[in-house]
Amino acid sequence: MASRLRSLFVAGALVATTAVGAAGPVGSRALVAPLPLAHWLAGPSHWVQPPNTKMCKQQTGFKCYAPFQMQKAYDLNPLYAQHLDGTGRTIAIVDSFGSPTAKQDLKQFDSDFNLPDPPSFKIIQPAGPVPPYDPGNPTMVGWAAETTLDIEWAHAIAPGANILLVETPVAETEGVTGFPEIVKSENYVIKHGLADVISQSFAATERTFTADELFALRSAYINAEAHNVTVLAGSGDWGATGPKPRQGFYPFRTAQWPSSDPLVTAVGGTRLDLNSQGNRNFPDIAWNETQELGGPAATGGGRSIFFSRPAYQDSVQNVVASRRGQPDISLNAAVNGGVLVYTSFGGFRVGYHIFGGVSAATPEFAGVIAIADQAAGKDLGLINPKLYAIGTGSAIPDVTAGNNTVSFTDKNNQLVTVHGYPAATGYDLSTGLGTVDAALLVAALGKR
Repeated sequence: MASRLRSLFVAGALVATTAVGAAGPVGSRALVAPLPLAHWLAGPSHWVQPPNTKMCKQQTGFKCYAPFQMQKAYDLNPLYAQHLDGTGRTIAIVDSFGSPTAKQDLKQFDSDFNLPDPPSFKIIQPAGPVPPYDPGNPTMVGWAAETTLDIEWAHAIAPGANILLVETPVAETEGVTGFPEIVKSENYVIKHGLADVISQSFAATERTFTADELFALRSAYINAEAHNVTVLAGSGDWGATGPKPRQGFYPFRTAQWPSSDPLVTAVGGTRLDLNSQGNRNFPDIAWNETQELGGPAATGGGRSIFFSRPAYQDSVQNVVASRRGQPDISLNAAVNGGVLVYTSFGGFRVGYHIFGGVSAATPEFAGVIAIADQAAGKDLGLINPKLYAIGTGSAIPDVTAGNNTVSFTDKNNQLVTVHGYPAATGYDLSTGLGTVDAALLVAALGKR
């Protein structure tokens, strides 16, 4: 996701944790150039051919999952059997800079996993041309990785949907930077009817905006609601806190935007533990790998400081109180159990890597919504009222274990713990309403 990405690179016995912060990733406790909000993991050497789960575990200590495993885990196969795969719908992927090898990487990914090419894959730059790709620029490399993750996994879930990559020329960091270009681009997409679902793998800590700044950037979401376009955003990769520009992380609870916006569906993270066929070994839990990865690495969640409780959350008032609570729903974001992504752009090793974070969960849910739109025969638009009307249950299975408490070492070398929220029965500020049974959720959304 964007608003600073946290990237994780594992090579042999060396584990370097890059916790992306407001102005960029926090690597070795030092702030460097900003990256998008995803996490990635690379094996001891690149995999030219996609590894299986056992191979990933043996070589890196981390599990990895292929499309067929995730399709099984989220009960997508009954939909595919009905020819419901997103056909006729378009998913817009919005990322700063994009990737110079996006199309060829998706083609390789599809070939290796026996997926069809999308019916249409277009790239547009409505806010102006992006700068030439520089493989020596870590910000561009990070966004190329984020873009590739977003495209490949939206497509893996909805292989019949069209893909529209919307590239912007200024990197989103924290606060306003990069958002005017994002807003302009999304308004262009909506005005011209170019997409049914917009997937945003970026987030910025609410406290890096003033109220006036943030509310001035909402026009695309207001526009999307008016035109029945569904907008998704990841809830953040830093648990109950968020990046603080040039200072690491806030030592108290924070929320992320645009996922905190009432007109946006906030996608949080769970941890899936699957076998080689895609069957669960254990029930899903809230994603939190802070201990394993050495810094804040958990599903974002909490209460907004800017937005009051929307009417659709009245049923969970006992949890959110008077504020907009997030996330709304959650999918897999674990790094140990991450998804395989193929990359070939400069500055990053060619081949397959393991990615995690809510940057993976968000485009995957975009794929589910594209299928739901196809099944309903119409665009579902703002789905939040529908999700809360459906509620926790068979279509949105509850997640009742784990939390999003995180710890980090501050600039004074003091250990800081930000106590988050436990996953609990029903709605919670760690995993939202729960996770996804796609076959049942698509049917339920179509009845609302």
